[in-house]
Amino acid sequence: MSQPPVRFGVTLPQIKRSWPEARAAAECFDQLGYDSAWVCDHLYGVPMPQLPILEAWTELAAVAAVTDKIRLGTLVTPPFFRNPAILAKQIATIDQIAPGRVFPGFGAGWFEAEFTSHGAEFPSTRERLRALEESIQIMKSMWTQEQTTFEGQHCQVKDVFCEPKPATPPPILVGGSGEKVLMRIAAEHADCWNNMAVTQGQLKEKAAAFRQRCEDVGRDPAEVEISQQCTVVIAEDEATAKTALEKAHKVYGGHMGAGLEAHGIWGHPDRVIDGIERHREHGVSLFIIEFFGRDTREPAQLFAETVMKHYRESA
Repeated sequence: MSQPPVRFGVTLPQIKRSWPEARAAAECFDQLGYDSAWVCDHLYGVPMPQLPILEAWTELAAVAAVTDKIRLGTLVTPPFFRNPAILAKQIATIDQIAPGRVFPGFGAGWFEAEFTSHGAEFPSTRERLRALEESIQIMKSMWTQEQTTFEGQHCQVKDVFCEPKPATPPPILVGGSGEKVLMRIAAEHADCWNNMAVTQGQLKEKAAAFRQRCEDVGRDPAEVEISQQCTVVIAEDEATAKTALEKAHKVYGGHMGAGLEAHGIWGHPDRVIDGIERHREHGVSLFIIEFFGRDTREPAQLFAETVMKHYRESA
């Protein structure tokens, strides 16, 4: 079976970064030809609540207005931060600014403090997943139906309109590692399932579990794209990359830096390509990249001129 075309997304400056920095990076990534740009949907700068962070959907609305081609997504938006009907309206409005470029990502959320300190509910994982599925059902209906009425355990709307609607309903990403419930939600409702960076080393097993969930719900696994959230450390030579890798471990710790040397994507461009190919063997076609560096435009440019160029020339 032939592999789907490889696509590259990139995260935008957001934590301890200003809007001018985020705008400059977004314009650069758009010009370099990246497929998509992503922000995390956190209200606090993980792991410390006092870290400054730009709010996800507000930042994406602004980025939509200053870019031309790049798609715009969240990794990931949880339930209980926002009323799902109002979020559907927000996303539909961003689609008016950037037609066909909105790529919302959804998940269960995990950082309890940012929920409770803002007055949002933080029930059990089971109930957050139930609310996640209800939210997705409401949003998809609002983007396609004249009116939506929905009575769920956590989410209710009655005769709600969403005008103007997106000309084409936005594709949906669902991200997370839970093999029983979250992957079942992704298999039923999503266009893309994302494997988190913290489980990058378990990609083979997680991808197999996801394909099984698709079969369980009667969906062809080939219909749902697999993406990998990942840190990429790239440099022109191996020695520089190795030094940067050691710094990345200290900066990212156990989340974005987990198993980076053994399972991650790092090194000079040829080695980075090898790392990408290892992931593609397990079905990944979209890479959502956190470039390591104070100014991520620099590694993003090197990646575009070498790695991305390689894939476009071989397409």
